[in-house]
Amino acid sequence: MMVQKNKWLQRTLLATALVMAGNATAAVVTSIRPLGFIASAIADGVTPTEILLPDGASPHDFALRPSDIQRLRSADLVLWVGPDMEAFLTKSLTQLPANKQLAISELPAVQPLLMKGDDDHDHDHAAEAHSHADGDDGHDHHHGDYNMHVWLSPEVAKVTAIAIHDRLLELMPQKKDKLDANLRQFEDQLAQTDKNLVKMLTPVQGKGYFVFHDAYGYFEKHFGLSPLGHFTVNPEIQPGAQRLHQIRTQLVEQKAVCVFAEPQFRPAVINAVAKGTNVRSGTLDPLGTGIELGKDSYGNFLTALSNQYVSCLK
Repeated sequence: MMVQKNKWLQRTLLATALVMAGNATAAVVTSIRPLGFIASAIADGVTPTEILLPDGASPHDFALRPSDIQRLRSADLVLWVGPDMEAFLTKSLTQLPANKQLAISELPAVQPLLMKGDDDHDHDHAAEAHSHADGDDGHDHHHGDYNMHVWLSPEVAKVTAIAIHDRLLELMPQKKDKLDANLRQFEDQLAQTDKNLVKMLTPVQGKGYFVFHDAYGYFEKHFGLSPLGHFTVNPEIQPGAQRLHQIRTQLVEQKAVCVFAEPQFRPAVINAVAKGTNVRSGTLDPLGTGIELGKDSYGNFLTALSNQYVSCLK
């Protein structure tokens, strides 16, 4: 009886291991959830989409586990922003074939759309000169010269969707009809979402606010919003006393309506700076925590972010 039970247990464990191995074999694996929103729309009914970073983790300081490396190796396609955003992926991806990975920031159609990091808002030429003088010494400063939060740009999302479609078509030519239909549907939905959000955000376009970190430039530019600035460029680094004094002065003088924190980073520093002013506090989630993957998920993500802006600014 015991022998039979052991054999049954071995068979069950083997079957589970095979299922898990099978699950790891074919998928589009994306570094972060918002890229998963775009990928899952294009890969719908073709191959599953999986996300590497768990909710609540930040792409700025993530470390891969052995199981993550296994998922990368067995993926149909790995989608990431690029080495300036997810430095933790650089080494592992050098071991993957070039046709099995896509770095969005390096796509020829995306490069003209890239915004300068940080200096876009406050034209801090001294900081700009400093960053150029430093050269590209590693990736501890996640932006490099450009703002890498490209998934917040509807234009970049469209280019990304086309690139995913084209790459999956090369890898799975037999799925052409489904991939073509998915891309058409994504583009139509994106255009409709864009129209809806322009209507929704137009009333708050002139309202000033501060964001916690320099992540939202693409979204703000696209929808004509009026940020007064940000607390920090790298969310891992708390802003200094001088920076906080500047922000507090601006909060009092420029009559900012709102100061936004993020779910991943809820620094007490924001509450301290806003204390005693009439400024409201809101939360912006640039990673779409909790939004399910699926055909509509990218539109749902942009809509949720717009609601977060409006609920604090209105």
